[in-house]
Amino acid sequence: MSDEEHHFESKADAGASKTFPQQAGTIRKNGYTVIKNRPCKVVEVSTSKTGKHGHAKCHFVAIDIFNGKKLEDIVPSSHNCDVPHVNRTDYQLIDISEDGFVSLLTDNGNTKDDLRLPTDDALLTQIKDGFGEGKDLVVTVMSAMGEEQICALKDIGPKT
Repeated sequence: MSDEEHHFESKADAGASKTFPQQAGTIRKNGYTVIKNRPCKVVEVSTSKTGKHGHAKCHFVAIDIFNGKKLEDIVPSSHNCDVPHVNRTDYQLIDISEDGFVSLLTDNGNTKDDLRLPTDDALLTQIKDGFGEGKDLVVTVMSAMGEEQICALKDIGPKT
C-alpha cells in the first residue's frame, strides 16, 4: 500500500431517503414509481403471465410528475421497484418577483423564496391574474426526490 492519503469527494447523492422499495406486483394505477430516475405517477399497469422462465412481468406506463413526459418500464412482478416519497404542502402566496420566483409563507411564519412559477401556462396565468387582482392565494407545492414544483392553486378570497 502507498503512504499517500486518499481524499474522496462525494458528489453523488445516494438518494436513500428519497424513495422506498415496493414489490412491482403491488403497485397500482394512480400510485407512484421511479422510472429512469424520475418520480412518476402510474397511469396504466398490465401484468403478463408467467412464461417459460418463471417471472410474471409488470408493464408500467407512467407520467413524470414534474415535466409531464410519458415513461414506460417493464419489471418482473416479484422484484422491488423504487417508489418516491411524494409530499404536497400548501403555502400562502406573498409575492411574485420579476425574475419568475415566488415568495411563499410557510406554516411557521417563515418565507420560502426558492421556488419558480410553474411552467404550466393555465396555472401560471391563474396565479398571475389572481395575484394581480389582489386575491389571497394558496398554492400547493408537490415535492419528490429533491425537486419541488407548484402544482395547484386555491383562492381563499380577497385580501382583507
